[in-house]
Amino acid sequence: MITDIRLNTSLSILLGSALLGGVAAPAPVFAEGVTAGTLIENVAVASYDDGGTARTVNSNTVIVRVDELLDVTLTSLDPGPITGRPGRAVFAFELINQGNGPEAFRLVADTAVAGNDFDASFQAIAIDSNGNGTYEEGVDEILASPQTTTVLTPDAMLTVFVLVVVPDGAGDTQTSTVALSAEAVTGSGSPGTAFDAAGVDGGDAIVGTTGALATARGSLINSVVNVALVKSVTLRDPFGGTSAVPGAIATFAIEAQVTGTGTIDDLIVTDAIPAGTTYAPGTLALDANPLSDTADGDVGTASDTAGIAVNLGNVDAEARHTITFEVVID
Repeated sequence: MITDIRLNTSLSILLGSALLGGVAAPAPVFAEGVTAGTLIENVAVASYDDGGTARTVNSNTVIVRVDELLDVTLTSLDPGPITGRPGRAVFAFELINQGNGPEAFRLVADTAVAGNDFDASFQAIAIDSNGNGTYEEGVDEILASPQTTTVLTPDAMLTVFVLVVVPDGAGDTQTSTVALSAEAVTGSGSPGTAFDAAGVDGGDAIVGTTGALATARGSLINSVVNVALVKSVTLRDPFGGTSAVPGAIATFAIEAQVTGTGTIDDLIVTDAIPAGTTYAPGTLALDANPLSDTADGDVGTASDTAGIAVNLGNVDAEARHTITFEVVID
């Protein structure tokens, strides 16, 4: 006789019923970690001496099909608040199917979290298609609504990106939090909730300790960087004065002021040589350090036709750099 029994019946009772008198039962086998749909089989054996003849007797076989356990964890992969600025921001999360059967998970992002200084606009949820941990537009898969993962095998991990847009009106150093939830498609609820015949091979699906529903949060600090250029000129005429006469030397100073928080990238300052003047070769400098006029190893170039250009590169907020050069009034 073969009996097919679901795991919501105690294994210790099942195995105990298979004993013959005086024979101890094997240690109970629990389903934790066992793949859903696995058949756990057990046969008890009695051995005895019948008038000098050794004999054995087997019990009936008890078969238990392991039900599917629904469990999930979700954690933020960002080490702390990310730095955002008006425009797109990307949060990274790790989802793990901690159940013992294949399961897909429905994802929902909430950008209107209580306590936000501002709410970002939800844009999309994407899957890290190439597993490099960085969102790449055109490479990573954007999930269509309702955003649902593919079916994940037990213990499978998936990196999920939440794409949002920071509004232009968000202030410097203001913060915003985004919450992402992942729920087993089969169902969620209190631990122990059963979904009849919804598991692997027609077995039941049982909600595990996580409730088959997990939520994680990521936060950002908005960074507003402002760039201002302040230009000034001093004159030195051939007579020792400050008159703007032919032959006078005009020294231009351009101060690049970066304020706010965060960093800006690829800051380049350019200026045309004014009409009626001629660039004085070799006078270009950055923060009083001379720069060559030609395109070579330093960050500056200068000529009468192209004007001056200085590549300041990536500049942290609250930095100031001064560019100077000289022209001669024709």
